[in-house]
Order: sequence, then structure tokens, then C-alpha cells
Amino acid sequence: MVDEALKELSNRFDEIYGEDGRKSIPPERLLRALLLQMLYSVRSERMLMEQMEYNLLFRWFVGLSGNEPVWHPTVFTKNRDRLLEGAVAEEFFSLIVEQARKKKLLSDEHFTVDGTLIEAWAAQKSFQRKESDHDLLNPPPLDGSGNPTVNWHKEKRSNDTHQSLTDPMARLYKKTRGAEARLGYLGHVLTENRNGLVVDVRLTQAGGTAEREAALAMLTGKPASKRITLGGDRGYDTRGFVAATRELKVTPHVAQNNTNRRSAIDERTTRHEGYGVSQRKRKRVEEVFGWIKTIALQRQTRFRGMERVAWMFTFAAAAYNLVRMRNLQLSIT
Repeated sequence: MVDEALKELSNRFDEIYGEDGRKSIPPERLLRALLLQMLYSVRSERMLMEQMEYNLLFRWFVGLSGNEPVWHPTVFTKNRDRLLEGAVAEEFFSLIVEQARKKKLLSDEHFTVDGTLIEAWAAQKSFQRKESDHDLLNPPPLDGSGNPTVNWHKEKRSNDTHQSLTDPMARLYKKTRGAEARLGYLGHVLTENRNGLVVDVRLTQAGGTAEREAALAMLTGKPASKRITLGGDRGYDTRGFVAATRELKVTPHVAQNNTNRRSAIDERTTRHEGYGVSQRKRKRVEEVFGWIKTIALQRQTRFRGMERVAWMFTFAAAAYNLVRMRNLQLSIT
């Protein structure tokens, strides 16, 4: 499956590298190595290079001969960073989804949407108040050791007044009520209900309406003439989201939120048997997030900036689809 996808990406690699030609590490081998890093939960590029020194299966998958030297971790990182600048992950993901469609593993009528928090590569202490003109003209006094005497105790922090110095694009956010607020991004996936494969993926800045906005963005690519169902948790149960999905000819099968309010989903939807099926199927999306966070090690990203974090999250979703498709084909045979 990887061979077939990389063959389709050959022209894309030529556009990225231009007239300079391919660099010290061919992009095909680089993508294979990154895929191995996710599949086998290798925590760093240095550990990946160490394993490729002696693991013959790793060498075979990447395309290295038994006596061919392994790349230096720094060289591997620099070549990887250049690949991150192109939309390779999105195209690779799309090619894997197209393979699943040709093998008739996808449903084109019933889907599930959900989002999860991807912690940023930034400490909580980096989330500091944005400097204004008054702060620049009146810096805090220095103590005897030369450090500024600033007291942040009981200071209210918000994304409007504060920003991470390490990753300015990260936002302070908590996924559930009562949980600790963390710096991060929101990763969104759209899965089909037949086999739980990911058919679309997004990464956005964390925010209260980001999940619903990303869901609508992923739904806009569906055929306009075909009516589908969309399952989701009760966070999607708002009048605006339900009305927007129905305008797109999407039947919202989201969980009802009756806590001190009236649900936007009434008995016209819940009385159908399909609503109950969607509610059972939607819980499988947690398998996707569980694999991406634990196996692919994306619970806390090791990259900074929304574009790079989105690249790795999309590539992790493609890796999940590869594993899922392999398991489905084994069960069929």
C-alpha cells in the first residue's frame, strides 16, 4: 500500500526539490522512515537511526541494503524539515483513502466526527502576558540577581491577554469541564461508520467553537446530491450546527445535550433506528485518537507552529488507516 502511494507522489517530490535534485535522503525513504517511527512508537530520530543500524526489517522497509550506512540524525532531521514544508502528508493521506475506496472498505452514507486536544511543545510557564507599549516603556524592576521581580500569583490568564513565547500559535484550552487547561491544538477527524477508517482530517487552533467549525469544513466536500448521516457527541448539539448540517443535506445524529437546556435534536431524529446505530458507531472514533496518541506518539507534539503540527497529525491519520486496512484485509482472507 505504501509503494502504491509513493509511486503516485513521485511528481510531487520533483516539484518540491526542483532543479537541485533529490537531497542526501530520498523523500520516499524519508517517508518510510517516518512511518516506521509512528508504527513502532520510536520516541526520537536518534533512536530511529540506532534501530535502523541493526534491524534488518526496518532496513528492508525503508529501502536500505544490509551494508548501506544509516543517516546521521541531524541530516535526517534537516531533510525531514524540508519535507514538512510541502503538502505531502495531505496527498499521502488522500492516496491511502482512495485505496480504501477502491477496495470498497468505505461507507459513503454514514459518518462520525470528533476532535481531540493535541498538547503543544510548550511549557505552561511560557504562556505569558502579551507586552504592550506601556510594558516596554516601564519594565519591571530587577532584584539583586538581575532577574525581574514579577508576581503572577492569582493573575487571570486568557488567550486574549496572554500568549506562549515558545509556540505563539498554541492556545490555552481544556477539553472537558473540570480538567486542567493546557496549551495545545485541536485535531479533528471524520470517520466512516462501516470500518472506522478516517476519511478527512483537520487541525485548528483550540477554541470553544473549533470542533463544530472544523466539522462543517470537512462536510463541505461531500457530494451535494447525496444525503448522509453524521454522528457526534453532545458538544455538537447546538442549534446553529444542527441547522448548518441540514442545509448541507446532512442528517445530524449527534448526542442530545439536555443539561439545563433543550436539545436541538428532537424525536423526529431520535425515533429512527439509525440514530441509535450512529450513537453506537460514533464511539469507535476514540480508537483512532487512542492509536494516534499512544502508538503514533501524538499526545504531545514535538513540533511548533500549526502547519508542522497539522502535517504530523495528518500523517499519523494516514498511518492509522494503513494499519486498519491491513487488519481488515487479514480478517477477510
